[in-house]
Amino acid sequence: MEVLQAARVLGISAISFLAALALTPGIVKILYKFHFNKQLRSKESAPIFYELHKKKENTPTMGGIVIWATVLGIAAVLWILGTLFDGFFGYLNFINRAETYLPIAAMAMAAGLGLIDDLMGVFRIGANGGGLKISQKLVLYALLAVIGGLWFYFRLDWTVLYIPFFGNAEIGWWYVPIFIFIIIASAFSANETDGLDGLLGGVMMFTFAALTVVSFILGRYDLATFSGVTVGALLAFLWFNIYPARFFMGDTGSMALGITMGVIAMLTNTTLFLPFFAPILVLESLSVIVQLTSKKLFKRKIFLSTPIHHHFEALGWPETKVTMRFWIISAVITVIGLALFFISTSF
Repeated sequence: MEVLQAARVLGISAISFLAALALTPGIVKILYKFHFNKQLRSKESAPIFYELHKKKENTPTMGGIVIWATVLGIAAVLWILGTLFDGFFGYLNFINRAETYLPIAAMAMAAGLGLIDDLMGVFRIGANGGGLKISQKLVLYALLAVIGGLWFYFRLDWTVLYIPFFGNAEIGWWYVPIFIFIIIASAFSANETDGLDGLLGGVMMFTFAALTVVSFILGRYDLATFSGVTVGALLAFLWFNIYPARFFMGDTGSMALGITMGVIAMLTNTTLFLPFFAPILVLESLSVIVQLTSKKLFKRKIFLSTPIHHHFEALGWPETKVTMRFWIISAVITVIGLALFFISTSF
């Protein structure tokens, strides 16, 4: 049984990679044809960032469409085939009410909201012509988080939080604010990390690979397949997004990935493992919080520029060096997180 399920996860993940690879050239062509270019922060508001990235001003955004369109498209096709033809196609279908309804819905809604924000930026709508403000994005993250938290608590009766090496703790209604915090933090961190060619795509690939393993070990094979399909799509996306990027991910990708990651972590009750599965996201968001706090309280900066990947760029590190080293850090700490997961769940 497990061998067949492993074959399904790996097989559909490979199909996802090939499908995304085939889909991308057409999307790239559309993005360039209609000049869906990312608008950089102005030289006055972010001088260091502008100097480091001004050469990228005409690079299209919204490349994250490749990721979620592939994942949702494969899910829909296999569901239709599984409904019409049982047997082999029923075996491939991974849409499951108990396991994948919520992450699929979360990815779709977050992708749609992110796409609207990206389009606002392209057409210079919003604050300084750059789309939604951070505060406005946080409101959207919170809205999705509240809906998800209430659904988990009232509809699914989730009231426990797994504490590594100690077991499940009954937390009652505290589950809702914790859920809200995780989703907002995941979305915010993903958005902050998406600043260098291939950076967010690479670290998210390790994160979703870890969540695939976790879901499989827990016997949630449909959820493992969904996560694996996301890994396949991310790998194809990176083919075009590594330096020099043909396009940027945009909020439609980062928002979809961040929120979906948070939902899967809550579904698998591995919330407290997220700092291991997504260490770079934690580092990036903390650098922003520390910088803003220091500027407000002490009127001085800790870092040359934030998120922290821009600090290393400002120190003179090539963009590719920052990206690759962050990938390595992410891979190593993710493996440590998986090891801790295996040990803690074996007792």
